[in-house]
Amino acid sequence: MESLPAIRLARHRAIVAVDIERSTSRPDPVKGELRSKIYEMLDEALCSAGIRKHHRDRFVDRGDGVLALIRPVDQAPKALLLNGVIPALSRLLADHNASLPRSSRAQRQLRVRVVVHAGEVRYDANGCFGEALDVAFRLLDAARLKKMLRETAGSLILVISGDIYSSVVRHDYGGGIDQHAFRPLVRVTIAGHRHVGWIHVPGEAATQQVTDIAGYRRPA
Repeated sequence: MESLPAIRLARHRAIVAVDIERSTSRPDPVKGELRSKIYEMLDEALCSAGIRKHHRDRFVDRGDGVLALIRPVDQAPKALLLNGVIPALSRLLADHNASLPRSSRAQRQLRVRVVVHAGEVRYDANGCFGEALDVAFRLLDAARLKKMLRETAGSLILVISGDIYSSVVRHDYGGGIDQHAFRPLVRVTIAGHRHVGWIHVPGEAATQQVTDIAGYRRPA
């Protein structure tokens, strides 16, 4: 990302953040391996969908995860994150975990939570910030999302914001996005405003009837 002045108008970005499950329970050398691997996989998944480095800001490190900010260009529509990048990342994770020797699988298995959101992001000399990022990180860190990842056999669980659901998923832009595979199971409050997170587990049957934590039932 180019050098930015301390005060700058906000810029619109699609937001993708990834967090490694059980990172704090691993020895530091293993943490280092997993950090390197998730950077590599996220870059590969983005590139496989045609979202290359010049379409996005430089990755932002989050200790046990990574943040990608994608610029609003024609080559990187938000639908492509859902029907291209997320499936690719899920396959890469599954292949990696399947290749691990049984003896080291418990320590080196790589499972992640992913959030997709979009909004205005501000920059200063120390990096990026803003309410859109606050929403994304709160959704990503939701206890319900962590619990669901623990209970699934897959390597990835995705949560998207209500904005992404209503503007992209509900309309199936780009094809290959099944709105019934997303369930409104997370709720966070920021600055007095409630934000609903829609959860998707790749490969999970999409026909499950679900009521979310706020009592909302998906229309038939």
